[in-house]
Amino acid sequence: MRYLLFFCLLLITSMLGAQHILPEKERARVVDEILAERFDVLLPQLMDDAGLDMWIVISREYNEDPVLRTMLPATWLNARRRTILLFYRDNSKNTIEKLAVARYNVGKNIVSAWNKEEEPDQWKRLMQLIEERNPEKIGLNYSMDHNIADGLDKTDYDEFMRYLPAKYKKRVGSAEQLAVRWIETRTEREMVIFNQLVSITHNIIKEAFSEAVITPGITTTSEVEWWMRQKVTDLGLETWFHPTVDIQRSNEELVSHLYSFSGRPEDMVILPGDLLHCDFGISYLRLNTDCQELAYVLRPEETRPPEFLVEALKKGNKVQDFLTRNMKKGQTGNQILASALSQAKADGLQPAIYTHPLGLYGHSAGTTIGMWDSQGGVMKDDGENYPLNPNTVYAIELNATVNIPEWKRDIRIMLEEAGFYGPEGFRYVNGRQTELLLIPRIQTHQGN
Repeated sequence: MRYLLFFCLLLITSMLGAQHILPEKERARVVDEILAERFDVLLPQLMDDAGLDMWIVISREYNEDPVLRTMLPATWLNARRRTILLFYRDNSKNTIEKLAVARYNVGKNIVSAWNKEEEPDQWKRLMQLIEERNPEKIGLNYSMDHNIADGLDKTDYDEFMRYLPAKYKKRVGSAEQLAVRWIETRTEREMVIFNQLVSITHNIIKEAFSEAVITPGITTTSEVEWWMRQKVTDLGLETWFHPTVDIQRSNEELVSHLYSFSGRPEDMVILPGDLLHCDFGISYLRLNTDCQELAYVLRPEETRPPEFLVEALKKGNKVQDFLTRNMKKGQTGNQILASALSQAKADGLQPAIYTHPLGLYGHSAGTTIGMWDSQGGVMKDDGENYPLNPNTVYAIELNATVNIPEWKRDIRIMLEEAGFYGPEGFRYVNGRQTELLLIPRIQTHQGN
């Protein structure tokens, strides 16, 4: 049995470019190790930066705060009853307490601080812990501008404020800056894993856009989408959205951006001469990817894609370059967007940029660099005021509209790749597409 398991792991590894996918028990170990490092090393720094010495996260089972979901140990798939987490940072002693006002320890990182036999009322016990520590500023997860930092429901907020002694009420404020930083910040070990995760994503797309999956004239776009979905399931992974595959060809007009989200026809038969596009992402070890790549279906007489499509892809890459050059620490999403669009247009390009944070969630927390329907900038704090911070990952998502005289129409080169912004600047997590995938792959040892 052991040898059979080893053989299966070897087979999966070879299929995915030597990326070994961990069994569930090993995944849990890695998730908990990363979580411990984030609590012990990262969280104290973030609390100091946010000016909070106490952070309270409250959730009830099956209605979890998005932040609390990222703090649960691997064996906890949900909160239990009402779970209250209290983090207290004593900067003078350089210590951080991680307490749970709950009946159980929350894994190995957060210790239970509530004995129900001694104090039956959970809220009263929380107030005792607050008074014992006498914090200067208490952060709660409510926010008008950052959805992921707005996880405290009204019932729990009302109860908290009802029990809270009067002298502490003025010390309560939004923890949105801390919550966003917790969600968006990646550790060094997480980035090693992220590289592997994006590599797996690229390899699945590469296989999907090949003759192993697509037979021109027979295979439909929906069949490729479901193949990708099934591939993820077969590998023991998950996807955070349903994959999409669409076609641009010579006898159709360019459609609006809304086409990708609504109204896109299903079961289009893939034909020679088609330009294929996919949008695909996976979830693994609590991280998420989001990639868009392009493929060309060769006509019988072709051994390479048409030069006009090669040049069109280069224009998409140039839009990427204008965006990533403008990603600088402290710049807001709207500032980055405006600069990148201005420079790209001055170079004769027709760009659209709609880049979002990526990490613990697919559409994660951080600054927003445009939306497909907000090319003039995004209102409120997620694009207007919130800055780009180091050690963060973004889905570099955008397109370039390119006129193709040979097709008598415009096409849209849509690209998306995971990019890391660190202390030394920007880099792609695992490269980016600079050549079209070809269906079928060229057999160099055979003539046409």
